[in-house]
Amino acid sequence: MEQVGEFKLYTMEEVLDEHFGPIGTPERDEHERRVAEAVHAYFIGEAIKKARLEQNLTQEELGERIGVKRAQISKLEKGHCITIPTMSRVFKALGVATASLDLGGSLGKVALW
Repeated sequence: MEQVGEFKLYTMEEVLDEHFGPIGTPERDEHERRVAEAVHAYFIGEAIKKARLEQNLTQEELGERIGVKRAQISKLEKGHCITIPTMSRVFKALGVATASLDLGGSLGKVALW
């Protein structure tokens, strides 16, 4: 914490420590896992949106291709409700024939669809 005039300034690390505990505690680890998961979902949503826009499709048109309403496509593009089966349906509808997940190390890559 740093005092600047009458204000107290805290680093992000200090705020996280206060609310979730220090790094290595179960609460902080869970928070970090949830944040990482949300970031990954956001990037997947952005990839869906980019692929859709490159094909000049509206959210409604993409939804029709996979049998959902426009609102569901909006949620996916925002990184909500993303599951592997849903990703498979969306990307197949967009013409992405295959996808793999790189697990790294000796585990290598796993085909998702």
